[in-house]
Amino acid sequence: MPTVISEALSKKTAESTVSAVLNRSDSSDADIPPLGKPQNERRFWFQRTKNFDPDAIATLPSVFDDADTAKEYQPRADWENLHRFDPNARWTWGEEYRLIRKIDLRIMVFACLMFMALELDRSNLQQALTDNFLKDLHMNTNGIYTSVLDACWRNCAYQCLDYNLGNTVFKLSFLCAELPSQLVSKWVGPDRWIPTQMVLWSAVAMGQYGLQGKTTFLVCRALLGILQGGFIPDVILYLSYFYKHHELSLRLGFFWTAMNIADIIAGFLAFGLLHLRGVHGQSGWRWLFLIEGLITMLFGLAAYMLMPPGPCQTANWSRGKTGWFSPREETIIVNRVIRDDPSKGTMHNRQPITPKLLWKSLCDFDLWPLYIIGLTFETPMTTPKQYLTLTLRNMGFNTFVSNLLAIPNTVISIILMLTITYLAEVTGQLTWVSILGQLWTLPFVVYLYVVDTTSANKWVVWTIVTLLLGFPNAHAIQVGWNSRNSNTVRSRTVSAAMYNMCVQASGIIASNIYRADDAPRYRRGNGVLVALVVTNIFIYVLTKAYYVWRNASRDKKWNAMSHQEKMHYLATTKEEGTRRLDFRFAH
Repeated sequence: MPTVISEALSKKTAESTVSAVLNRSDSSDADIPPLGKPQNERRFWFQRTKNFDPDAIATLPSVFDDADTAKEYQPRADWENLHRFDPNARWTWGEEYRLIRKIDLRIMVFACLMFMALELDRSNLQQALTDNFLKDLHMNTNGIYTSVLDACWRNCAYQCLDYNLGNTVFKLSFLCAELPSQLVSKWVGPDRWIPTQMVLWSAVAMGQYGLQGKTTFLVCRALLGILQGGFIPDVILYLSYFYKHHELSLRLGFFWTAMNIADIIAGFLAFGLLHLRGVHGQSGWRWLFLIEGLITMLFGLAAYMLMPPGPCQTANWSRGKTGWFSPREETIIVNRVIRDDPSKGTMHNRQPITPKLLWKSLCDFDLWPLYIIGLTFETPMTTPKQYLTLTLRNMGFNTFVSNLLAIPNTVISIILMLTITYLAEVTGQLTWVSILGQLWTLPFVVYLYVVDTTSANKWVVWTIVTLLLGFPNAHAIQVGWNSRNSNTVRSRTVSAAMYNMCVQASGIIASNIYRADDAPRYRRGNGVLVALVVTNIFIYVLTKAYYVWRNASRDKKWNAMSHQEKMHYLATTKEEGTRRLDFRFAH
């Protein structure tokens, strides 16, 4: 595939450009423009009171302000944003915050809309279940039992055999596609690959209109997983081109909020679309798949026009000849991001991950604690969520009420997730804030284990499950945490996929905790959920301890070195990413 910069600019010329830019700060400290003060940064709108000065310098100190260290952290010669890189660039807080709002409107809003489209096609199976989906496809619905109530619960259990298999096939396909998709995205660019993914999976989603039985159901679940896998880490990599670390974490909170909003919208869409049962002699769930797939197709086609390759590449026929950002704005975007994380200049946005770089990234054991968290932290909540609408039907609620009753937990989840995402950035305590989700969940899964929910008041059970599923989800915090601790573009690319693969693997585990021989109470399954929550609490604590120990060990070595020894290390070290002695882990 062609590259963007290297074919247009010779390596020799690019290296001269880097040298010329960095030499601007080589003269003397007196020639360096004044820098802003970190304490003047107001990350949240409610912090910008009458004492806030929008005209104060916002350019914060970085490694590029020292002539010696600047040379060791310089961006590569073919970096696509090199022409806007300027260590002496200065801008005000007013300029920066106005620009962030502009990036939010141009980049973040559409990223959220794309995620909503993904969620519509990914989760509408739950709505289809309430419209006799499994029965229409003749999937394990036979059985004669001695009582009507027992028949309902047992029928649910036998249906869940095929439902579990469908979820497992989807999750496994999704998981297997994560890393390959991320590698393709890094090669051709997220701006090209993400729209292509959306168009392809929306075609499959619409094709579910013609499902005929178990085989076609499983084939479509596999294809959807393959085509949707990698979308989330692809978008996260793309957003990292525009935002600093703490900004990305906060926006990922809104990113997953968009997913929850999509779940709410899906409930209302299902309420209307499932009423189409009988139109042209077709089931309501067929119209649900067709129309929601068509919606995603429209967003996928729009993405080809609305996703620029990077902050300095926004001009085209659909976005205007001059692009979305002025030269001044491009300079601010580029320099604020690379000053926050110099590793973002180590690869250009069309550079593939080679097998050697892939292996290096996979062997980065310092990120493994976050992968372990991703594997288990959502499992205790995912299991009851997957069965929510089916359980509501078997508790006596009709199709439409069941879909509406699945909405309140999503609203609670939105509020709590945004709250803890902000709390994590305000306090800087990623681990302790993330653990709140497990502490919230514990009493509710204990209730499900202790109480016989099959004979309890159905509204009490619904309330407990709603509060359980509305837990403060730390997923957005942890995705940003993973990105912060990667420290290279290639590692960030691979680690985003690996973390999400672990999350998808947790979905496979969750799909197989409730078993038919444990129905209708699922006491054994709920006991497993309790054990998982307790285990998760210990995993978070151990992760915190590990990163504290790693940082303390490096501080001891780094602080014992003289200035000359530090400069020699920076100039000669072969260590990369998280292995560097000058890197510290967020926790």
